[in-house]
Amino acid sequence: MERDLNPPLPSSVASRLNKPSPRTTLVAWLRKTHGWIGLWGATLGLLFGVSGIWLNHRSVLQLPIEQARSNSQLALPEPPPADAQALAAWLRSALAMGAPASNVRVEPARPVAWIERPQGERAGRHGDGERGRARDADAPASAPAAASAPALLMQPEHWTISFGGPKEIVQAEYWAGNRSVSVRRTANGVIGTLTNLHKGVGMSVAWILLVDTLAGSMILLSLSGLALWMLTRRRRGAGLAIFATALAAAAGLALAHL
Repeated sequence: MERDLNPPLPSSVASRLNKPSPRTTLVAWLRKTHGWIGLWGATLGLLFGVSGIWLNHRSVLQLPIEQARSNSQLALPEPPPADAQALAAWLRSALAMGAPASNVRVEPARPVAWIERPQGERAGRHGDGERGRARDADAPASAPAAASAPALLMQPEHWTISFGGPKEIVQAEYWAGNRSVSVRRTANGVIGTLTNLHKGVGMSVAWILLVDTLAGSMILLSLSGLALWMLTRRRRGAGLAIFATALAAAAGLALAHL
């Protein structure tokens, strides 16, 4: 009867030998996570990559941005809207916009910045020295100071209301007290639409949050890729040198333009 030279190992020993090491488990998890994160950001990454290349080199590539612009004036109803929100609701109906206003901005009334100085003050400051001061000294001392001060002019409230999205943008401007509102429409072509998508022009909060997930995915891809390199490559020194060089070059170029 022949003897078995390789007897089976005990189950406890066999399980310990077949159990992957923590390093192997970590590498496998990083590879799966890296792949799923890359799949999530693939579509948006392609969109932002194409539009980002054009934006970064727009002065050299000079791709045509097809835009159709039009300006018009809309007479306000009677009585006119009481505030900016009421005007936005009326404009949505008057312009047949499917969605409510994406942005309503109110600039409060303030004194105008182009008030001229009194004649005597201008002459004393810009005249030829003694002659200007002598002219001010000859003025009647009993004249009230308010007579030479200009009347305070106030710039009325300015309302800006925006509709639409990346393909078409409708912007209305209204100065409080006017009987009409100016409306500017801009219809964008393919390149203009991609550019507005990249910059988030006219997009909702949901789109902004979705883009934030892409930015977070890029951060996680960078960190997981660096970790995979360190765990699976033997030439770790070369990898660290490349990473440090790239980091130093990016930081140096950024700080040089601050």
